Amino acid sequence: MLDLSKFQASGRETCFHGRHIAPQIYAGLDGRNWRLADYVARGGYAALKKVLGADGGAGMTPEQVIAEVKASALRGRGGAGFPTGLKWSFMPRNFPGAKYLVCNSDEGEPGTCKDRDILRYNPHIVIEGMAIAAYAMGVASGYNYIHGEIFEVYERFQEALQEARDAGLLGPDILGSGFSFQLHAHHGFGAYICGEETALLESIEGKKGQPRFKPPFPASFGLYGKPTTINNTETFAAVPWIIREGGQAYLEVGKPNNGGTKIYSVVGDVERPGNYEIPMGTPFAKLLELAGGVRGGRALKAVIPGGSSAPVLPASVMMDCTMDYDSIAKAGSMLGSGAVIVMDDTRCMVRSLLRLDSFYMHESCGQCTPCREGTGWLWRVVHRIEHGQGRPEDLALLDSVAANIMGRTICALGDAAAMPVLGMLKHFRDEFVHHIEHKTCLVGPHARDTSLHPEGAGLPRGGPAEGRSLAGAAK
Repeated sequence: MLDLSKFQASGRETCFHGRHIAPQIYAGLDGRNWRLADYVARGGYAALKKVLGADGGAGMTPEQVIAEVKASALRGRGGAGFPTGLKWSFMPRNFPGAKYLVCNSDEGEPGTCKDRDILRYNPHIVIEGMAIAAYAMGVASGYNYIHGEIFEVYERFQEALQEARDAGLLGPDILGSGFSFQLHAHHGFGAYICGEETALLESIEGKKGQPRFKPPFPASFGLYGKPTTINNTETFAAVPWIIREGGQAYLEVGKPNNGGTKIYSVVGDVERPGNYEIPMGTPFAKLLELAGGVRGGRALKAVIPGGSSAPVLPASVMMDCTMDYDSIAKAGSMLGSGAVIVMDDTRCMVRSLLRLDSFYMHESCGQCTPCREGTGWLWRVVHRIEHGQGRPEDLALLDSVAANIMGRTICALGDAAAMPVLGMLKHFRDEFVHHIEHKTCLVGPHARDTSLHPEGAGLPRGGPAEGRSLAGAAK
C-alpha cells in the first residue's frame, strides 16, 4: 500500500518558522496544540464568555459587539476587503424566520495557503469567532464550507466542532446564556468558482456551484432564500482578539482603515516561502526580508500582491508599497487574498501569463458568455505569442478581449481573468513585443532557444491555425 504520510505537511513548511511579527492568530501554535484544552489554555473562548456574560461580567449586547468590530477597522480577509462590522450590520435583526452564517473556507486562489493552516492548527479560533458573529446577528445556524482538496482539514474541523459541542460551547443554551448556535462543516469539491459567495451557497444547497445574479444580495436572500452573512476564515479568526482586547487596540496594531494583523502567503522566487502574519501597513520590503529575500540573491522583477487575480506590479512600484488595502490599491493592484507571488528577473512574463490564463479558462463555470469564451480566447492568443505565432495586432486584441470581459459577467471571475492580462501588458509590454518580433523569450532559460518554438507548434484546436478569426470573436 502506498504510504502518503511522507507528503503530509507539518506546518514547518508554512507557518512554524518563528518569523511572524506580533501574531494574533498564529500566536502560541506548534502544530500539536490544536485541541480545545490547548486553545482554552491560550485564552480561548474568553471572548465568547465575555460576550455572553459567562465570565461573571455584564455581557455585551449584539449592538455593542458590532460596534466593537466596526471600531477595529477589520476588513474582509478573503479578497474584497469590505468592512466586517458594516457587513454584520446589514443582517436584518428582526427577521421572523431563519437566518444563516457562512464561513468561506474554499481557499482555491493560486498562491494562497493561509486559511487551511488556520483550520488545521487553530480551528477553535474560527469556531469562537463564528459563535460571536452569530450572537451579534441573531443567527442560530451556520456552515463552514471547506475546500475539497484538503479533506484532512475538514476531518480535523469536524473533531473540533464535536469538542466544542461536548463542552457546551456550541448547540442549545450556550454556557447557560439562552443563546443557541449550531455550526456544521460542509465539504466542497474543489471547484474554484465555489469560492464566489453565491456559488458557495448554491453548492451548500446541493446544486451546481454557479454564481447567482445580484441583487438580491445574500444579506436579504442567501442560503435557502434566507438572510445570510458570509465571511472568510481569517476574518472570523480575528474576532476573538478584537472582543478580548478591544476594537481600538486592534486598530492600533495596524493603520487607519486597516486594523490588526494579516496573514500573507509569500510564494514564488523567495528563499523561505510560507505564511507570515504581520501588522497591516508593514512595508513590503520587510515582508520580503522575512521570507529570506529573492531566491539565489537574484534581482526582484515583479510581484503579484493579492493572489493570481490581482494585477502584477513591477519591483520599483512594489518596493514602495506597504502591505495594506489602501497602499496596494493606490499602486494599481489589490491586496486580495494576501497571496504574494514573487518573481525574479529570470521569469518570462508571457509564460507566466499563459499559466494564469490556462487556470482561469479551466475554472470558468461557463455560465457567462464573456467569461466562457473570453478566457479561452485570452489563453489562445497568449499561447500563440509564446509559441512563436504572435502577430503585432495581438496586443491590441488582448486589450480588447480583456476589456470586453470586465464588468460583463455575473461574478468577478471574468474580471479576475482579465486583470492579470491588463497588468502584464501595462508593465511588461516590451516582453510581448519581443516574443512577437523574435519568436522567443526575452529573459529566462528559453530566451535564445528558438527550437522550442517550431512553426505552428502547440497551437490549440480552434485557434488561428484552423482559420478561426480571433479578431471577429473579440467584437
